[in-house]
Amino acid sequence: MMMKHTTQQTAVNAAINTVYQPIEQRPSYKTVEQFSNDNPCFTASSLRNLIFKADERQSSNGVIAGNGLLECGAIIRIGRKVLINEDRFFQWIEGYQVRGEK
Repeated sequence: MMMKHTTQQTAVNAAINTVYQPIEQRPSYKTVEQFSNDNPCFTASSLRNLIFKADERQSSNGVIAGNGLLECGAIIRIGRKVLINEDRFFQWIEGYQVRGEK
């Protein structure tokens, strides 16, 4: 009887893992303030500036392209709330360094 319970539990765990990512594989999302507190080299205002510049915007000289934060999935907008995916943000930073953009 014990073997049947273990087999059923294994099957249930396998089904759950196919639907939900294990916790250690889930991305780490932080608010601007949380990200700034954990990474003091990025102030909250500098992060908000980067988030503002993530969208393509219009200027008197034409269209200004976004900085790539949206395309790489580093920021997620849920209504007015903005969340930062920490891993993707740092990947974006690394790519920004390689491209040498200003």
